[in-house]
Amino acid sequence: MLFLYLFIMANENDNQKKQGQINIELDEKVADGIYSNLAIINHSVSEFVVDFVSIMPGIPKSKVKSRIILTPQHAKRFLKALGDNVARFENAHGEIKDYEQPPIPLNFGPTGQA
Repeated sequence: MLFLYLFIMANENDNQKKQGQINIELDEKVADGIYSNLAIINHSVSEFVVDFVSIMPGIPKSKVKSRIILTPQHAKRFLKALGDNVARFENAHGEIKDYEQPPIPLNFGPTGQA
């Protein structure tokens, strides 16, 4: 198991700062990650739902590989954190090219006949 530690500065009643520790466990299976090349985002008044999908050429059906449900506040924080990380990546490695992607047809899959 891999353990990550996050340190948070918290204010005490006497206005002194104390370091709190949150122990976050990362299971080995989760640490492997899941490949996704498509994200579908929906929202209601109370939550954002992000479905991660892996679609492959020639395979007409795909399944949602992972679903993340966020409060609107967490979705906004995630947007900011992702933007900050993209900016740091580009500062270190250069601009990420954003190539135009053709729309995915509803009949995504083989079109030839034998």
